[in-house]
Amino acid sequence: MKYNKIREEELKNKVGVDWFKQFDTTEILGDIDFTVFPKQDNLFGRTPLLWAEVKTGKFDIASMFVQLILTIGKARTFDKTMPPAFLGAFDFEKIAFVPYINVQDIFYINDFNWNVTPSNHSTKEFQLIKERIEATLKKNTYVYDFEKDEKELLAFIKNNVAKATTASKLKIDKNNFIPIYLRWLETIKPIIDVNWDELKKANILDSDFYLADLFVDDKDTQNIEDDLSIRDNLFVVFQNEGYKIAKENLKQMFDAVIRLKNKDTYLHFWKRYKRPPLKEFQDYIIERRDLLVPQDIRERKGAFFTPRIWVELSQKYLTDYLGENWQDDYYIWDCAAGTGNLLAGLTNKYNIYASTLDQADVNVMHERIDHGANLLKNNVFQFDFLNDDFAKLPQSLQDIINDEEKRKKLVVYINPPYAEATSSKTVTGTGENKGGVTTQFKINELLKPKIGNASNEIFALFMANIYEKIPGCILGQFSKLKFINGSNFKKFKEYFLVDYVSGFIVPAETFDNVKGKFPIGFTIWNTAGKSKINTIQTDVYDKNGNYNSSKNFYGELPNSINKWIKLFDDKSKTGVGFMENPAPDFQNNSFLNFTVHIGTRHVNYFSFQTYNLISGLIYFSARNCIDATWLNDRDQYLFPRDGWQTDIEFQNDCLAFALFHGQNRITSSEGTNHWIPFTEYEVNAQAKFESNFMTDFIKGKIKKESGSNTLFEQSTTTENKPLVFSEEATAVFDAGRELWKYYHSQPNVNVNASLYDIREYFQGRNDKGRMNSKSDDAIYSKLITELRNKLAVLGDKIKPKVYEYEFLKE
Repeated sequence: MKYNKIREEELKNKVGVDWFKQFDTTEILGDIDFTVFPKQDNLFGRTPLLWAEVKTGKFDIASMFVQLILTIGKARTFDKTMPPAFLGAFDFEKIAFVPYINVQDIFYINDFNWNVTPSNHSTKEFQLIKERIEATLKKNTYVYDFEKDEKELLAFIKNNVAKATTASKLKIDKNNFIPIYLRWLETIKPIIDVNWDELKKANILDSDFYLADLFVDDKDTQNIEDDLSIRDNLFVVFQNEGYKIAKENLKQMFDAVIRLKNKDTYLHFWKRYKRPPLKEFQDYIIERRDLLVPQDIRERKGAFFTPRIWVELSQKYLTDYLGENWQDDYYIWDCAAGTGNLLAGLTNKYNIYASTLDQADVNVMHERIDHGANLLKNNVFQFDFLNDDFAKLPQSLQDIINDEEKRKKLVVYINPPYAEATSSKTVTGTGENKGGVTTQFKINELLKPKIGNASNEIFALFMANIYEKIPGCILGQFSKLKFINGSNFKKFKEYFLVDYVSGFIVPAETFDNVKGKFPIGFTIWNTAGKSKINTIQTDVYDKNGNYNSSKNFYGELPNSINKWIKLFDDKSKTGVGFMENPAPDFQNNSFLNFTVHIGTRHVNYFSFQTYNLISGLIYFSARNCIDATWLNDRDQYLFPRDGWQTDIEFQNDCLAFALFHGQNRITSSEGTNHWIPFTEYEVNAQAKFESNFMTDFIKGKIKKESGSNTLFEQSTTTENKPLVFSEEATAVFDAGRELWKYYHSQPNVNVNASLYDIREYFQGRNDKGRMNSKSDDAIYSKLITELRNKLAVLGDKIKPKVYEYEFLKE
């Protein structure tokens, strides 16, 4: 057997290398075992080629495919990213492929419970799926033995998988035809060779061309011959690789075929979608052509504060929770509407309410209504949600709020300002913080005793006011996630008792005028529930809207790492150095460093002594070995569980990592440098060092007595054992030694130089006094790069231990 007796991860790696080396097989997509993508993006991003189930041992093909289908259906992966050309399944012996298009209908069956464990083959759901697809699999599956069918398998991959980027397409229905139109406006409208102003005078709009594109088949043939109601309602038709005006009274005025400037762009765009729309939605789409609002109206002031891609996705999540007909079955109120862009794509204007603080924004929305926006003027009104009495609301909305049963059918759908009272510049939402600090809001007086310091956040006041005055409603909101894991929200979570439904997070930088790398989430909550927020799981999307994983946020966490490090702190302030202990999350790690003297920031400064040196450097390394990203920016460092105390290799790895890290800011210009990791002989120093503390500590020559005033006293009775370093840590020391030796070969150098001093010597400073990022010395540049590379390898070794000992939760 080609892959006998190996683990699943090794099997995936070997199959990726042996058979799919020309593709990218490294991408993780939710719980799908194995994915294949092209290495290069096309015009519209990367289209997946294969999603596969992987098993070690020998399994029947049908069962593997059923488990894969249940995994995809449970996560609705096909709605979150483009589906692949093929589904696959392999074990140690064989691999099988089936075109996705042959099984995609299974994901649209009604009244099916997808919330089962895919790996449980005994459930009725598993058996039902298996019964439904076995015939399809027998007819459409390609199966290859890794050893016996090597040539045939390679040929299949080359001729089918590699060329199959267009095999599967998204179906068009009543919930996505508007978002697709908004993408069409950006991509297709500019390549239609026509004078839009002339067409507009004749009341022919861009949406008419979009409908012409919708109602063709995959061969670009107008697919309306058998449906007179659709044919008679199209003002433009697509034929002969161009458009023709179909209005009888305009045919003579516009008798020529309207051509495309770039046919390739057109073809690439429509490769993503299955045309025409699903049969059951075709009449609806024609009837609701009024929802396709012209481009120039949407581009008016304020129309795109919330990125369109996330508006579309949030409405998709609401549809998944509330059902396909939710816009007819529920009422919707955006009580922080701005100019109403969050409501773009919603279809039932009689169920939509929009209010905003500024009358100017109301005027913009009314103007949009005059030009076709799908809202009612009577339902769009000025209202200060954090100050005004609900008696000011339209009577129809009051009737909904005052009726307990109707309230359960009210969706409060918002993207409120995210500003903090302490910083008027910290605005990361839909526009300016128009209200200023939160203390000016009347609701603050009512809510602050209930939610504590969370009242400093405007979005938290919105949440609490909704919970207070509209109990039982559904809340769908964009916000930062600090209300789940932030230290200032403990009291808020005791008050805000709700059921979490679902949500997703995206990079904050995708929002207009947002600075900083952190997640913004869209989360759905049922306020009729009374659960305390504990752990929530969100889907993760990159800046291009590609789904790639899920992430947990924890409402109840252990004590922080800062409480742990205080157990080892020394208050004498006479140590060999001092380490700043900033707030325990990734966004504050830039402040974490150690220096000769106590700094000036208003935080705790840890005093390094012989007995707490290792603990302090574990703290430093645990916080610095994992790079900060937008995804982990708000993750909290925690009081670790036991186990690290006896893991000597982990302790020594952390010491080595900290000594050579860039945020080791020890400099001999501020005092004695006790942190030189080498002896004079090792680096050919030109004179004796002021202190050999660190090398003596490493060699086990220094007593580790708690509270001892003889910090540098050498042991004459009980000698500690020398530290033994791992291969990765030793490589760091070796790279560092070469750097020190090169520095000490220079003329007239500071013999007591620290790593920071050496960097300053070679890199210099700019006219503002900041250290330059590079050096003109080629040898130094090579040596410092080698040191950093070895340090990165050591950091990767430490990372799993950070999670194992729960300094961080995954």
